[in-house]
Amino acid sequence: MGVLLLHGLAGHCGEWDGLAARLSADGYRVVALDQRGHGASERRPADVSRTAYVEDVLGVVEEFGAGGRRTPVVLVGQSYGGLAALLAAARRHPGVAGAVLVEAGPDGSSPEEMAQVAGWLAGWPVPFPGREAAVAYFGGGDVGEGWAGGLERRDGGWWPRFDADVLAASLRENAVRAWWEEWDAVEVPVLGVLGEKGIIGAELWERMARRRPGLRGVCLPGAGHDVHLERPEEVYGAVAAFLEDVVGGGVG
Repeated sequence: MGVLLLHGLAGHCGEWDGLAARLSADGYRVVALDQRGHGASERRPADVSRTAYVEDVLGVVEEFGAGGRRTPVVLVGQSYGGLAALLAAARRHPGVAGAVLVEAGPDGSSPEEMAQVAGWLAGWPVPFPGREAAVAYFGGGDVGEGWAGGLERRDGGWWPRFDADVLAASLRENAVRAWWEEWDAVEVPVLGVLGEKGIIGAELWERMARRRPGLRGVCLPGAGHDVHLERPEEVYGAVAAFLEDVVGGGVG
């Protein structure tokens, strides 16, 4: 069984290092992807549509099955990475065996909300003079460390490994549409992992569950949108249980 880990907007694959290590120790084949426009991937790709992100995901799924051996893959994504996982699962690729949506769902966002996110990205006080300053800016603790881990040191300071205008462009589709049709098209098992103080409220979750009987969910009290950084042990436990109980393990 393979596991493909997908970070959120402005994130990086290193956010998943702890989970990747635990799942690898359990015997799963694990890949964490720097999505286009982020980290070590192409910084200014020509296409930042949702379709392009999904094609990247399915391309990695195909690589799991390279060499003639079919390897079922579970997609685990946080925030915008979770949306990529949802949309990839909706394509009904035979290599996708399940999806874990960490603080993600099919609802759209208003243009005002997207503009606020874009403004936040453009407003980072870069370069940060040191890693400690970056950790503090991002809230300190494990969350601050996780975000600071995506920075690179160059030209006398610490800089993001993305361009804010590229990521802002990638938000545009979500400001004009939602993804409920794709949600209805998903046929593989799905687990939602939520933070009590995150972006998936009770009303939205209930709507998701009504349209998808059998949807599993875990909500971690007190946690926020970056629940994977705040509560890594509990997120690991939820994902491991999903892999074993719902997808059926298939380690190897």
